[in-house]
Amino acid sequence: MKIGVLKEEKTPTDKRVPLTPKQCRILLDTYPNFEIVVKTSPIRCFTDEMYRAQGIDVVDDLSDCNVLLGVKEVPKELLLANKTYFYFSHTIKEQPYNRDLLLKMMKLNISMVDYEVLKNKQGKRLLGFGRYAGIIGAYNGFLTYGLKSGRYNLKAAHQCEDRVEMEGEMSKIKLTNEKIIVTGNGRVGAGILEIMKKANIREVSKLEFLNDTFNEAVFVHLNTMDYNVRKDGSISDKQDFYQHPELYCSSFIKFAKQADIFIAGHYYSSDSPYLFTREDAKNIDFNLQVIADISCDIDGPVASTIRSSTIENPIYGYSKISEQEVDFKQGDAIAVMAVNNLPCELPKDASEDFGNEMLEKILPSLINGDNQQIIENATICKNGDLTPNFEYLRNYINGN
Repeated sequence: MKIGVLKEEKTPTDKRVPLTPKQCRILLDTYPNFEIVVKTSPIRCFTDEMYRAQGIDVVDDLSDCNVLLGVKEVPKELLLANKTYFYFSHTIKEQPYNRDLLLKMMKLNISMVDYEVLKNKQGKRLLGFGRYAGIIGAYNGFLTYGLKSGRYNLKAAHQCEDRVEMEGEMSKIKLTNEKIIVTGNGRVGAGILEIMKKANIREVSKLEFLNDTFNEAVFVHLNTMDYNVRKDGSISDKQDFYQHPELYCSSFIKFAKQADIFIAGHYYSSDSPYLFTREDAKNIDFNLQVIADISCDIDGPVASTIRSSTIENPIYGYSKISEQEVDFKQGDAIAVMAVNNLPCELPKDASEDFGNEMLEKILPSLINGDNQQIIENATICKNGDLTPNFEYLRNYINGN
């Protein structure tokens, strides 16, 4: 088997890699009977020379490789026929903009393995960049609050060499008695909590958050059922909520009345109630000043997220009154941070984290045999057609 690491070709450019130079070396040392090469690239966070220094061949052509590893979608015109590809295809939710990409892969007899659906027997995802989305998103929340309040200035994460430098910037944070809401329990939520701990912010219970005053900054970590309640007033149940979200409404407003900052890392299902609406935001007691929306669902559950923002310009203002975008420092504005590619701000750290999971959880199945069908179950198309697990995409590829 010969593995090739792709050059990221999608615009805007992405500096991340699926495997770092050191991880490629570990792979070769662990499995001496196979090869790995890297396609030359001027934009990676790890240079061609860094790969060569680890004894990895850097090449111009990957056509002799069996398996190709990337991060983002491969442009249709650059796909190589009869190969196995690993990357985030963004097709499993029937995204219209990538329908032609999936059709082209089927036409070229490509086996497409999507990172997003690599799962263990319990159905838990095995790898992703969510942890670093949470880490950087939470940091950006504090950066935004410093600019909104005028109390302090943090260096942007993407201007830092690595996570160590970014976390060093956090010593500049100046808080008094702010209340912070955190949502998210997966990888994103775990990343957020790492930053809350680094900032030495104390976690309090829901009752304390809603009823007590503090002389220090505190945060509450909310689960799905902490802000969704049955419309009929009966007992709320998570399983019932997942099966019948239409029977529920949001109670998030009671937390929004008490909080200054909201760091949103929750997963949102399309049938679930919005956390808060534009009308909710007009409530005179609605207190949120800053929202770091890591989940970034546009015109969705967080009413102030009216568009995504960019790494270069991460913050915009949302007027609670006019429902329009305004200067985020304006009095009635919520300062919104809604960058939708957060892990790209610390590409070295995010890539290393991702690659470690690849080494531990995925590549042994690729090299030694897929006994647990981890790879097979995540293969969207193969032999020119959809695989059984993804037959639900049939109408999508047929244009219906």
